[in-house]
Amino acid sequence: MPTEKGKVILMIAGAAALISVSYAAVSYVGTYARSIEPSSFRSFAAQGEGKVVAKPDVAEFSFSIISQGGKDIGKLQQENIERANRAIALVKNSGVEGKDIKQQYYSVEPRYQYFSCPPVERFGDSKPCPPAEIVGYTVTQSYLVKVRNFEKIGAILSGIVDAGANSVSQLSFTVDDPAALESSARSEAIKKAQERAKEIAAAGGFSLGRLLSIDEGGGYPPVYYAKTEAFGRGGASDAAPMPAPSIEPGSQEIRVTVTLRYEIN
Repeated sequence: MPTEKGKVILMIAGAAALISVSYAAVSYVGTYARSIEPSSFRSFAAQGEGKVVAKPDVAEFSFSIISQGGKDIGKLQQENIERANRAIALVKNSGVEGKDIKQQYYSVEPRYQYFSCPPVERFGDSKPCPPAEIVGYTVTQSYLVKVRNFEKIGAILSGIVDAGANSVSQLSFTVDDPAALESSARSEAIKKAQERAKEIAAAGGFSLGRLLSIDEGGGYPPVYYAKTEAFGRGGASDAAPMPAPSIEPGSQEIRVTVTLRYEIN
């Protein structure tokens, strides 16, 4: 049988163990509560924006070959293909690689003749109006071209119509591979957001806790458009060769916005 002194020691040891277990439980509950607590209760956000100035390195435009004719589809397609080949040859001879010429659209559509008939009399002998009939077809091909040598854009735009295209449109300038520029802007945005978070914490008298989330916006370079419509061989009218326009792509800003959310300690 334990002595009175032994009983006291056992009671003290049991109490200490109970306190230790209770403290561990309370600590665990507190940690778990903080982990599931809505971040808006114990957090704040800081935002930063990074930007880089990019000079466009790619110009894009589209051109179409539209051929209208009678019911001989084969002849009409052959004419359209020959004109398309002349236009593509001019583009390639200007230094544009085949990988930068992409066919976007091809169609063969019928053209109809509609009849205008007087109204049918209710009790007369008037015949119903005949249905529309096909009188010919229209063949259309459209291509997208990327030009990397800006010094040749003007000559290509002015010469492609005379080579066989009916219309040239949607000239735009952009950055071909903006990933590296976006990465640079992102790094700047994160650095600014971190600095702002430290300033907010110092002003509020608290310290930064865990980084809870990162949200990013922006990062897409703007695209500048300039539209030109022209008609040449096979179009609405036969125009003289277009004078080569002066091309000024300018510069663009790539912006990335980053929002960092921190836990408040």
